[in-house]
Parts: sequence; structure tokens; C-alpha cells
Amino acid sequence: MDRRHFLMATAGTLSAMDFLAGINAPFAKELEHKLNLLESDKSGKSAENEDFWGWVRESYTVSPNLINLNNGGVGPQPKVVQDAHIRYYHYCNEAPSYYMWRILDQGREGLRTKLAELSGVSAEELAINRNSTEGLNSIIFGLSLKEGDEVVMSTFDYPNMMNAWKQREMRDGVKLVWINIPQPLEDEKAILKLYQDAITPKTKVVHITHMINWTGNLVPCKAIAEYAHSKGCEVIVDAAHTFAHIDFKIPDTGADYLATSLHKWLCAPFGSGLLYIKKEKIRKIWPLLSSADPNSSDIRKFENLGTRSFASEMAIGAAVDFHQVIGIKRKEARLRYLKEYWTDKVEKLQNVNFYSSLKPKFSCAIANIGFEGWQAPQIEARLFERYKIHTVSIIHEGVNGIRVTPNVYTSTRDLDLLVKGLLEISKSPPPPNPKKEG
Repeated sequence: MDRRHFLMATAGTLSAMDFLAGINAPFAKELEHKLNLLESDKSGKSAENEDFWGWVRESYTVSPNLINLNNGGVGPQPKVVQDAHIRYYHYCNEAPSYYMWRILDQGREGLRTKLAELSGVSAEELAINRNSTEGLNSIIFGLSLKEGDEVVMSTFDYPNMMNAWKQREMRDGVKLVWINIPQPLEDEKAILKLYQDAITPKTKVVHITHMINWTGNLVPCKAIAEYAHSKGCEVIVDAAHTFAHIDFKIPDTGADYLATSLHKWLCAPFGSGLLYIKKEKIRKIWPLLSSADPNSSDIRKFENLGTRSFASEMAIGAAVDFHQVIGIKRKEARLRYLKEYWTDKVEKLQNVNFYSSLKPKFSCAIANIGFEGWQAPQIEARLFERYKIHTVSIIHEGVNGIRVTPNVYTSTRDLDLLVKGLLEISKSPPPPNPKKEG
């Protein structure tokens, strides 16, 4: 694709497959061929088609010598996204002020439209930023709250969000009302009741984490939001772990405000995110970074970041296209299959503890597993030392296990090695804790 054609693609003028073809024509042709083969398979087991998902794995540049099962933190980008990022970056460096400000900056509107279609909302309700923390901080510090106003949140919300609300508590005197959701809790009515019991006439905001990052458990967002709205409360949703992971649209959450990180499950460039605010609520939210008109009802007032990585931002479009071509239903089914593949083999092991629900209604790709007598860091270290399997240890509010998070490029062979490691751990005494000096 020539330069003009490639730059025009930033405005969303090309179809997903055409845009991917412009970045890497052989890749797009092979992708189309593989998808056609998958569609012709009438077995109904596309999630188990190792030929197709093996090809997807080859579309990434992940290490062949390290098994990454911590995709919940940040997702790697398919090579086609990396290529788009690099090409945009090269253009910017030819004449930065021209290509950045006069060309690529104009592509944000096309990207906004593309993300709006993916999200099921109006483009005038979406701001493009750098991550969930930035988006949620824009809301937390942008809401006009006074001393004594109550905010309901969970001890399993994300630490950056808990710290943001604690800062408002210190600065403005708002009252934080905490609930604790047992992990796992596989009863939607019981989870809803925890929030219902915490809401009082003084409650102004209910903060909900759609999928708990520590364990991967899903929270019944819509039901909680509907109850909160019936009591006159506003609802903030942290969708960092659900966007492009499970099949939903933003309105399905009932959120007034929502943010997500696109570098997680969408596999967009690192440091890319999305903020949603209902159109009628934009005017009353103060932007986190200064705006010429802070009372504006234009969502773009939340994009005054100064100089940013335009190359990174524009390459989000390639990530959206890759995601859309594979399809969210197919992607979610594969992620569920991978989680069930390894958990089915270890759920009955001696001394095993699962802090994640294994029921499809309450989880998807993420699962947290521990063993009696073992500390989570010990399990993490053993898997890495002996099998070069990278996970993350979680010790929080009674959870003491490792979070295992495969992605679409993860192979069942990788998970067979994980199972082997977990079987070994289940039969072994935990290593002694290192002695403290002094």
C-alpha cells in the first residue's frame, strides 16, 4: 500500500481485511483462507481447532522459550499491529510536526468511530486515552462530590482505583463504604445483596469492577447498576479485564462511566485506553487535565494529553481489525476452552484451592489456583524455575494463589506443561521460607 493509501486508512476508510492487507498482504490472504476453512467446519468445535489457533499463535512474536500465562497484565500485540505501529512511527519521524499534528491527529475521529462500533455506543461518548487508570481517574476526580457523600466499592477493586478514592476521601471528606465479595461467590443474588445493603440515602456513586483482576471472577454489573440507579446513584464500571475478552457491549453493563485498557485483551499497543461517558453526563465531569472549556459537553475535552504517541494511538485500529476478523464470539469460546482444558485436569488435586469460579457464567479465561501449605510466590517461582512458565502470584483478602491467564495464542501443549508443574507441586512439600537475617 502506498503512503497516501496507508495514511488514509487511519480515518477508517478501509474494511478490516483491506486494512490488514495494506499492512501485510500475505498475512491477510492467509488469515482469510484460514477463516474460510474454519467456517466450513461443521463440527461446531472451532474453539478446539488447533490448526487455526496454531496459525493465530504464529501471528504473534511471543517467545518460544518462555510460556507467558500472565496475559491479564498486558497482552502482546499481533505482528500486524506491531507493523502498523512501526510504519506510523517511521512516518512521524520524517517530519514530526507535520505527520503527527496534520495527518495522524486527524485519524482519531475514524478510530473513535471504529471503537464506538466495537463498543455499541456513540462515538461522541468515547475518549481515547492511555489506560483504565487514566480513564477512571478522570471520573473519580472529575465528579463533583462533597463531604459526607458516600461511595460504595469493593475490597477487590483495582488498587489504583482504591487509592484514587482514598485520595478523594482525604481531600474532600467523601465516605468510602467497603464491601467484600468472597472469592469465588457463584450467586448473583448474593453479590447484588452485598451492594444493596451498602447503599444508603447518602450514596452518590457505586464503583464496580466488571471482572475482578485478582481472580477473574465476573460481577453482575447490570443488576447492580439497575439497583444503584433506582436509588439515585451513578455507576462507574472498571472494564479493564472484560473489554475484548467476553462478548458484551458497553450498554450491557448499565454504566454511566466506564474505562478500559486496550493493551490488555484487544492486544493494542502498550499504553492505549478508552473512556466512556454517557452523553448527557459529559458536561458535569471536570477533565483530569486542563481544558479550554471544562464545562463542555464534548467528549474530546478528556483528550488534552499534550504530545502523545500518535503512532501507538493510530495502530489501535489494526488491533480492532484483527480482533473483529477473528470475532469476539469465537475468541471468547477459545479462551473458555483453554481455561477449562487445564482446570479440568487439576481441580480434584489434593490440597488444591480455586479462588476463581469454574462456571462459565462467572468467569472466562482467568483462573487463580493455590495449594494448602504453599505461598503464592513459591508456586510462581517453582513453575518458572522448572518449566519457564510465567504467572503472577496474588495474596490479597484471603486469596493466596497464582493467576493463570492464557490468550488466543496459547497452545494446549503450553497448558499440558502447566498441568505437569501443578501436579508436581500438589505432591511436594512446600519449600522452606528463607530465614530472615538479623
